[in-house]
Parts: sequence; C-alpha cells; structure tokens
Amino acid sequence: MTPEKQLTRSVPSTVQATAIGTALLTVPTPGRTFVDLTAEATKFIKDVHARDGALTLFIRHTSASLTIQENADPSVLVDLTTALSRLAPENAGWTHDTEGPDDMPAHVKTMLTQTSLQVPVLKGKLALGTWQAIYLVEHRSRPHRREIVLQFIGSNQ
Repeated sequence: MTPEKQLTRSVPSTVQATAIGTALLTVPTPGRTFVDLTAEATKFIKDVHARDGALTLFIRHTSASLTIQENADPSVLVDLTTALSRLAPENAGWTHDTEGPDDMPAHVKTMLTQTSLQVPVLKGKLALGTWQAIYLVEHRSRPHRREIVLQFIGSNQ
C-alpha cells in the first residue's frame, strides 16, 4: 500500500450542469484501422462552448469500438491490432459468419474494448494525458461508415 504522504489531491470543484450539447459524428473507415477522433472531439467541445463537465462518446455499432491510447508512437497501434487479431482470429471456427469471416471476430474485439468513453472537460479542454488520443477502432476488413454520438454535459459558463 502506498504511504498516505505520497498522495496528493486538488481541492474538489463543483459545477452545476447547465448545458447539454449533442452531435452525431459520421466517420468513413477504410477497413481495419485506428482513426484518431481527438481533433473532432476537441472541436465539438469548442463548438458547444464547454467549460467544465464530461464528454461522452458512444459508437452505434457492434463491430467497431472506441479506445483511448497512446498517440506518440504509431507502433503501439500496430501492436494493439496484432494483439486483438490473436485474441479473436478469423479462423477460429466461429458459427456466426453470415457477413464474412471477419464479422464474428469483430464482435469479440468490440466486446473486449469499449463502445463508449467518458472524458472529463476542465476549463474548456479535454483532460487527456500528454500522450493520449481518442480512437475509433475499425475491426472489419472492408470500409464502413461509423456513427459516434458526442454528448457534453456540464457548464458552458
């Protein structure tokens, strides 16, 4: 257990949630890849004049997902793609194969990752770490149009 002396915490702040802003982001994907959504999320926060609160991102699909990952070294995304392919390979003898051999593995990969994310917004900025980015993860091999609901709840004053 970490000694209490090493831990620090800022003074809590409270905000009355007076604003809800919502938008639908449509993202064309070229097939299996990571698409960085950080700039779009940042633009949305600016457009709704967000001050303090929370941004929720929700993807309306079961064969693509959302994640927050490192944005500094592109090899991280390559390794994550490899790891997901090893966890849910196309040749695993899946029963559900109506839409092709990549469909059921895509559902499994989505189950292992996330369909929604919540990012704090502090003083009008996403509270992401230095090397963090928000990604849509396309698990299918062919191109798709993916929809992500963006919703800010909080203060815009």
